[in-house]
Amino acid sequence: MYVEMRHINKTFDGFRASDDVNFGIERGQLAALLGPSGSGKTTILRMIAGLDKPDSGDILIDETRVNDLPGSKRGIGFVFQNYALFRYMTVEENIAFGLKVQKKSRQEITYRVEELLELISMKDLGRRYPHQLSGGQRQRVAFARALAPSPQLLLLDEPFAAIDAKVRRELRTWLKDMIDRVKITSIFVTHDQEEAMEVAGTIILTNQGRIEQIGTPEEICKNPKTEFVADFIDVKLGTGHF
Repeated sequence: MYVEMRHINKTFDGFRASDDVNFGIERGQLAALLGPSGSGKTTILRMIAGLDKPDSGDILIDETRVNDLPGSKRGIGFVFQNYALFRYMTVEENIAFGLKVQKKSRQEITYRVEELLELISMKDLGRRYPHQLSGGQRQRVAFARALAPSPQLLLLDEPFAAIDAKVRRELRTWLKDMIDRVKITSIFVTHDQEEAMEVAGTIILTNQGRIEQIGTPEEICKNPKTEFVADFIDVKLGTGHF
């Protein structure tokens, strides 16, 4: 397993956000943390990213325990739902930001930025500013910026939430294709079951801080293991369809 959560517990002000969370994700896999609001999925993502620390349990990335490792040392790229682009920087400057932090040479930065602009089909828009872009284009830039330092793990927090429905559907397909091309282990958070079923190879279904079920979209639909899973995916227990 490339990413593992072992017996993770996390409490905020008496509220148990993670309750003995256990799962593993293989290298190169695209997994969705799916569940209703308040089910604990974003807490899991934030702990993997190093933004929150578990009260107990172990987080492993590539067989290394990272609980006490700063997020900047975990080899992670993070895409936020509100893009979090620097509005006074151009597209090129946003993508280059992480590379400058890494103190890469100007030549390396130029090559990598051009490579990523090509990847996201925005090679003619590098000099534009975020306010000159559509929501879908901003999310592509956020994706490229996260990929620029060549992370081994990509985390996406509700990456399509701020985008209208039509563009969201287009971006789902685009994201799946991009991750297939760059072969990066990825985890994204969503409360949208259709989105998870369409994009992810593995679904981790959360409820009240616990993992209810892990499986492929087909397994989750055809064989929901609990009544919650059956209700959440809108099928009757034991009679799922896909």
